[in-house]
Amino acid sequence: PTIVPESGNAEGPNPVHSVNNKTCRHRGRHMKARGITIDALVLIFSFIIIAQLLSYVVPQGTFERQPYPDNPAREMVVDGTYATVDEGAQVTLAPWHFLLAITKGLANAQDIIFLIFLVGGVIELLRASGAIDAALHGAVERLGHSPWILIGGCFLLFSLGSFTIGMGEEYIPLIPIIVTMSLAMRMDAVVAMGMVWVPYGIGWGCAGINPFGVLIAQNIAGVPLTSGALTKLAMMAVFLAVAFHHVYRYAKKVQKDPAASLVADVDYSKGFEPPDDIAMTRSRAAILGVFLLGVGVFVYGAAEHHWYISELNAVFLGIGLLTALIARMPAGETSRLFLEGCAKMTAPALIVGFARTIAIVLEDGQIIDSVVYGIAGLLDGLPADVSAVGMLFVQTICNFFIPSGSGQAFVTMPIMSPLATLTDVPQQTAVLAFQFGDGFTNMINPTNALVMGALVLGRIPYMAWVKFVGPLLIKVFALAIAFLVLSVHAGPAIGL
Repeated sequence: PTIVPESGNAEGPNPVHSVNNKTCRHRGRHMKARGITIDALVLIFSFIIIAQLLSYVVPQGTFERQPYPDNPAREMVVDGTYATVDEGAQVTLAPWHFLLAITKGLANAQDIIFLIFLVGGVIELLRASGAIDAALHGAVERLGHSPWILIGGCFLLFSLGSFTIGMGEEYIPLIPIIVTMSLAMRMDAVVAMGMVWVPYGIGWGCAGINPFGVLIAQNIAGVPLTSGALTKLAMMAVFLAVAFHHVYRYAKKVQKDPAASLVADVDYSKGFEPPDDIAMTRSRAAILGVFLLGVGVFVYGAAEHHWYISELNAVFLGIGLLTALIARMPAGETSRLFLEGCAKMTAPALIVGFARTIAIVLEDGQIIDSVVYGIAGLLDGLPADVSAVGMLFVQTICNFFIPSGSGQAFVTMPIMSPLATLTDVPQQTAVLAFQFGDGFTNMINPTNALVMGALVLGRIPYMAWVKFVGPLLIKVFALAIAFLVLSVHAGPAIGL
């Protein structure tokens, strides 16, 4: 599939720019001249090849592992047990192994892939009913002159979802909807992506009770679960304020001068256009009620009963069936629309599977533990302040190789926790370094299947997103370093 759409060929006016095609084509040439466009699938495929090449030069080694006390189905490494693999047990990946690993990556990511397909089909039913568009355009009419309200509301909603129950996958299907809303307000898809993925990364990085990251790390480090949650909430507010300024300033710049958009050369005239009928009727209001109720039920189930992707799929399928009933869609039309929605998700679904393949190749080559061990060894013997900051960068690098939050916690925290003791770094600081390193780079990490899939849905070239979010990450990491140093010297005083 073509991941980055062809640019500058709109047959009608671009909704975000409200200009003629000649102007859009001119801007497309200008954009290509000043930047580099890298196809998302090409980028990920390149990392798969690099992972296989690393397997030929990085020494093979493994840690011993033991069942995690709270979840015996998961394993955690045992610190101090790293050993190189015996010569007789070493593996040499066949030159074509990366091709075989792609199938394993798709299989390994099947839960997320099915989520993308099924939710995409349900979203198509919601769009066809007119309920989503009626709500969006009603909001645009009320907020059209106040983009700060929309951006602030999205920041609050999505950051709290990640801060509390580790939401992330659930945000992917919302990208096209929020892009449509941004275009209607004369902003662009980059603003829409920023409204979702920036607070997602910050919320995950500052999470207080996220069961997929911080609670695992705290348990391994031996600190009370959910401890420091209020302090981290305050930290999150500071990070969000910095991020809001970054996103809002860019949004106002695009509204003032559409040529300043980082996606000025991308065609948004199809797939995001507003429908003719956007009136809010009783049936559409009922469908919106069903949708909001379904989301609320899932949030409650995730918090109280540890629901995850299977339950989310079931909730969305239920929403889809009720939508078809309320809208009085014939069975044949319901089936056709659902399949069309699933088909539109083919590109992001495949991107997710290919992204997972990178870790598969590293594991098959028996080098993923070696990479973590080698990086962690650089911190041994450093002063507490330097070691704490070093942990942040170690976790950031590890997040590239292990994009799963829980997976990274199980692999790195059994190493970082004893290392923190040796370097006089408080355990709470070690946990905070893990969170910052794991969470913030989720905004940009090319091995993170979620961010790459979301970029495809928003038709945003990866390099355009890097250009937008890169400067923000510099600010975020500078602030993160300040918080880490503060936690080393005044952790108990600030609630850590």
